[in-house]
Amino acid sequence: MADLTHLRAAGVSLVLDFSGGSLPRVRHWGADLGELSPAQLDDVLVAQTPHPIGFSVDGAVDVAVLPEQSAGWLGTPGIVGNRDGRDFSTAFRVVSVDGTVVHAVDEVAGLALELVVELTPSGLVRQRAVLTNTGSSGFAVDAVNLTLPVPPQAVEILDFTGRWTRERSPQRTAFTHGLRVRENRTGRTGYDSAYLFAAGTAGFGNRSGEVWAVHTAWSGNHRTFAEKTYHSVSLLGSGELLLSGEVVLGPGESYTSPWQYASYGHGLDEVSARFHRHLRSRPSHPSSPRPVVVNTWEAVYFDHDLDRLTALADAAASVGAERFVLDDGWFGSRRDDRRGLGDWYVSDEVWPDGLGPLTDHVTGLGMQFGIWVEPEMINPDSELARAHPDWVMAAGDRLPGTARHQQVLDLARPEAFEHILGRLDALLTEYPVSYLKWDHNRDLVDAGHRPTGRAGVHGQTLAVYRLLDELRRRHPDVEIESCSSGGARVDLEILQRTDRVWVSDCIDALERQPMQRWTNALIPLELMGTHVGSGTSHTTHRQHPLDFRAGTALFGHFGIEWDLTKASPEDLARLTSWVALYKELRPLLHTGVSVHGDHPDPAIQVHGVVAEDGSDAVFAIVALATSQLYPPGPVRLPGLPADRTYHVRPLAPGDVPDGNADNWGVHLPWWKPEGVTLPGRVLTTAGVQAPVLHPERLVLVRATAV
Repeated sequence: MADLTHLRAAGVSLVLDFSGGSLPRVRHWGADLGELSPAQLDDVLVAQTPHPIGFSVDGAVDVAVLPEQSAGWLGTPGIVGNRDGRDFSTAFRVVSVDGTVVHAVDEVAGLALELVVELTPSGLVRQRAVLTNTGSSGFAVDAVNLTLPVPPQAVEILDFTGRWTRERSPQRTAFTHGLRVRENRTGRTGYDSAYLFAAGTAGFGNRSGEVWAVHTAWSGNHRTFAEKTYHSVSLLGSGELLLSGEVVLGPGESYTSPWQYASYGHGLDEVSARFHRHLRSRPSHPSSPRPVVVNTWEAVYFDHDLDRLTALADAAASVGAERFVLDDGWFGSRRDDRRGLGDWYVSDEVWPDGLGPLTDHVTGLGMQFGIWVEPEMINPDSELARAHPDWVMAAGDRLPGTARHQQVLDLARPEAFEHILGRLDALLTEYPVSYLKWDHNRDLVDAGHRPTGRAGVHGQTLAVYRLLDELRRRHPDVEIESCSSGGARVDLEILQRTDRVWVSDCIDALERQPMQRWTNALIPLELMGTHVGSGTSHTTHRQHPLDFRAGTALFGHFGIEWDLTKASPEDLARLTSWVALYKELRPLLHTGVSVHGDHPDPAIQVHGVVAEDGSDAVFAIVALATSQLYPPGPVRLPGLPADRTYHVRPLAPGDVPDGNADNWGVHLPWWKPEGVTLPGRVLTTAGVQAPVLHPERLVLVRATAV
């Protein structure tokens, strides 16, 4: 077994140190070090070996990717657990390394470890631990934390907070000594999840600075942290947040940690691009054109009526929609959000002839049919709850308080799992359903398995994964959206089983601009549900012109959330143009590289997509507010290869005609169909003059290589 392993991919180096038989330590994670000879690798080991400290242990304190106190590390341990109070500290000895898989044992503690540390072709570090109890009694697992070191240059932290209708709000803090911890205890990925936890050089931006970032691929409780000690050690770490007593391994049993993904890049855009390329390389990644969606929720809410919905379907087809999704209210007694959840039978009251008349009409128009479900939840006022009250998750005999008039259905209970699987399977078998909007509308509070009352978020999360996996096995052509009160379940593990996420229940275009930008920090545009709402936002009551709403929704998986039967003929015609533009651009939008400018004026943002080969690009110039400057001056168009030449011009329908005060770009010499032709290095460094825009407006710019 070599002392050092040097992994390289896509401009990234990961140097792993296996010397001494202990768990691997990272000697370098960051920019590619180039080809190194064995002798040079030996010198890397010499040059990077820590200085002896002499306080916790004699000699150097080496921090492994799974840190151990037995090595002298007195920071956050990699494994927290015990065997009736014993074996609280591990001292693993590596017994074999098979490629990127490390096998280690601790005979004294009675534990075995399988550790995977790999570098993906896109340059992501990916690691996971499997802990096995080899002892003769139970071992309680309280935490398994995986870490990666970052250099002293990482002095600033970016992570995210949020709430319903305001998901993924960025926040920056100094990377100071001590421990910065972000914990999520909501039982789902959560609004207030760290999401992408990044450390970087001072003032790092979209296109500047060095950035190291981690993401925990787990849809339940999790913990992410940054830790810096006075011993010149800085770490990023994460793992599942296990509730007390949640995982106790019997002899021979194993616990598998979530995958931890980590990305390095020059600027946030490069960090994101590594995630996007990794996701797009998966065999399961959606490969067909992402269809234009019309969802019925904000159009009709619970008021389901065949005539009204067929008229809406007609209007949807007329503007070019390709998928029609029937939202909440089609089943059982579900006429409002207080009842019926869990009774997954088509309502005889609302649909006396079943869903067939609607599905036949929708598919007859050439559209796919989709439907809303929320399988993990249950209303106490439902036939299922009355028949099986013991299927509700609870901490012993004490029921949790309801939230949204809901409780949580314990899918780790085999009979509950089989019932829900059977009902969803029957629905997908009986009707031509191409798409499930899978919702999850409350946090998991006091979520225990009955009758024991043992904490059950871990078991529930795994059961949901099994349910999704089995449904996809039985119905491989059905796409699934992860929706959770909007965007409260967005992570890379749920995306192993779903085909897109719902960014937020708020589709106010102004609010969506930052939410979509930061959702895109982790996942590519084709996985992000982005819809055009009505003229007045249902969640903020803010009003926006159609071009701003549609131009915002363009950068994602485009859809419509609007009662089109009440739209004016002018709006329908304009919307039809936007749908046509989306269809034209989606091959670029959904395969290209997302780019974001570092514009100094907070009132102006520039973002776009550049083709992987640099042949084409589309940008949005967005006025979020009034600027201190008038006119706004030049904006740089990021991401264009310096050595190519581009024809740059305004792009309709965001190119508002002459005489419309919403767009004074007509006064710019270049703002015309013939545009300008310039090298990429000019466009990325000098830029083009931006049009004067009223606040909460945008225009599109196309750049095509010549």
